[in-house]
Amino acid sequence: MGTHRLRVNGSWHEVDLPDDTPLLWALREDLGLTGPKYGCGVGACGACTSIVDGSAFRPCTTSVADAVGGDITTIEGLSRRGDHPVQRAWVEQDVAQCGYCQPGQIMTTVALLAEHPDPSDEDIDEALRDNVCRCGTYARIRVAVKRAACLARGER
Repeated sequence: MGTHRLRVNGSWHEVDLPDDTPLLWALREDLGLTGPKYGCGVGACGACTSIVDGSAFRPCTTSVADAVGGDITTIEGLSRRGDHPVQRAWVEQDVAQCGYCQPGQIMTTVALLAEHPDPSDEDIDEALRDNVCRCGTYARIRVAVKRAACLARGER
């Protein structure tokens, strides 16, 4: 057991967990942040995707010890009102079907747009290729990513 101090969604938190505990469990069980979902536990599906220091990452394969010192953002940290450009685009494009994978899809898109404000189809496909949507909403996801890019630039 060890005490780990984590910066999550702009606030500091302490968790008492073994060093090798997956960060996903700390986020969900200790901090009550249920946006990142457990899908596979091996970083293959993307359901848990969050952002650390501006880059998308998988908390299911990151230990709490390795997360110390990073600035972690989960979907709960994007916007209190749900009006982040990516969230708005997802609603406008009616992307979610079951919704299970959508927090991971959204967080991957946020990281993508930070790096590529006007992404090509290839950029979108590359960034989201390891985020699995079992409902198959990939076409709507691509449209929403492009719409989010427009909204982030202040376009109507």
